[in-house]
Amino acid sequence: MAADGGRDVLPCSFSPKSQQFLALCAQDGRLRIWNTDGKTLQQEYVPSAHLSAACTCVTWGSCRAVQEVPQRKRRKCEAGSAPEQSDLLALGTAAGSVLIYSTVKGDLHCTLEGGHSGPVNSVQWHPEDSVLYSGSDDTHIAEWDLQTGKVRCKWKADRSAISSLCISPDGKLLLSAGMTIKMWNLETKEVYRKFTGHSTMVTTLCFATTRPPDSNGMYFLSGAAHDRLLSVWYVRSDGKDKNSVVSFTLTDEPQHIDLQTSNSKDEAVRLAVVCKDGQLHLFEHFLNGRCKKPLSPVCSLQVSTMKGDSPVPVPLLAAALCADRQNLMLAYGHHLQPVMEKTVSSKVFQTKKEMLIKNTVARLPPSAVLPLLEELSRRLQGHPFAALLIVQWFKAVLTQHTSYLSSLPDLVSQLGSIYHMIESRVKLYQQLTRLHGKLYLLMTQVSCSNTKSSDEEEGSGDEGRPDDDSDNWEEDEAAMEVTKDKKNHKDEEDDEEEDMNDESKANGDSDLDPENESEEE
Repeated sequence: MAADGGRDVLPCSFSPKSQQFLALCAQDGRLRIWNTDGKTLQQEYVPSAHLSAACTCVTWGSCRAVQEVPQRKRRKCEAGSAPEQSDLLALGTAAGSVLIYSTVKGDLHCTLEGGHSGPVNSVQWHPEDSVLYSGSDDTHIAEWDLQTGKVRCKWKADRSAISSLCISPDGKLLLSAGMTIKMWNLETKEVYRKFTGHSTMVTTLCFATTRPPDSNGMYFLSGAAHDRLLSVWYVRSDGKDKNSVVSFTLTDEPQHIDLQTSNSKDEAVRLAVVCKDGQLHLFEHFLNGRCKKPLSPVCSLQVSTMKGDSPVPVPLLAAALCADRQNLMLAYGHHLQPVMEKTVSSKVFQTKKEMLIKNTVARLPPSAVLPLLEELSRRLQGHPFAALLIVQWFKAVLTQHTSYLSSLPDLVSQLGSIYHMIESRVKLYQQLTRLHGKLYLLMTQVSCSNTKSSDEEEGSGDEGRPDDDSDNWEEDEAAMEVTKDKKNHKDEEDDEEEDMNDESKANGDSDLDPENESEEE
């Protein structure tokens, strides 16, 4: 919800439960509804000339069954199966009127006029009945009947302007604030309690717990203009504890807040605050009594973009805590083209950049160190791959925040679970290493035996296969034998001829030339 009463802050609000839509009001009275899933402009409403007054506040109605598109032929079973969604928006204007816009029709549902003589600063829906409450600069609160469009009741609530309203979850009590916070009984329209503590005009009111039927009290939260503290008040039936019991520290006055209530004292309240300086602060606290010191945020965030060599901050418009308690919806940038992103805390711990991890841990406040260690220990018990990244976060926290951790008196008890978990994993490491070695040997032997058997099968296949070149080899061998026989036969003839020549020489017979023969004669 946006902080009421701020004239220089554009009213904006996420739809309840699913945060599927973001409603943004411009100074010229135009209403733009953005789809957060597709990051697209879903609807735009331009009021007529006599309604073109600046929008001062915007609030989504409670979820109800809505038929989105009327059809001529519709079965009875389909008519009763419409999903519950918030389709009505209440817009307070500077002219004193309240506009009711329907997202299903895409047009104005009705106009509530005649209830205020000054600008409307805050509007609140009744959680069960068709009733709307509005507070104005004319110091009055008006109770509207939405079925008739007329004022059911109107009363003077303060000496100064009514800047903020908030109705209890059971619909029986109403908080109003100007300079003083008052709690009204809606049945009798009488003041139930008064609370003082802010020196400036209160711009934010929000109940922090769901009221159980058998409880004696509840908590609510308040913030004021130019005030860097959010105060938490405890309402008791005996009238005690009129001062705030818890304070949250901010860097600037609150511009937009979103709070996840708790149903019991054992459940922490989660708070997201967008400040005027553009920073987002996240708080988690168990509302179980008074806290002496102001609480610092668990985490702070600021969106920036690079312009040259220096980062330039980007203004945050709104933030919403998702129902899964893990995601955070953000809207930032210019109101004509806002950027909507769902930030998942799991993605933060998936980064592998060592320098980014060190810088992130170094900027953490001391109060956020122990919650971070608890979250890291929870994630360390998850997937082994995620544990490799979580160890880097552990190393950065223990090295950069050693002095703070060593100063804690009960450090052993707080970090005992982490120590035992790490010690058990170290003990199992040696056993796992032995098991890994045995399995490696077994798998190696199996692979070697498979390779050997496959080689033997290939060898037996080669022996049984006929050789295609066997005939040619036999022919070549026969030809070589014939050639060898011929050579041997020739050698034998040469030897015989030499023997005959030797015998003729021995007997004195020799071949003589004819000339020698004639001379002898």
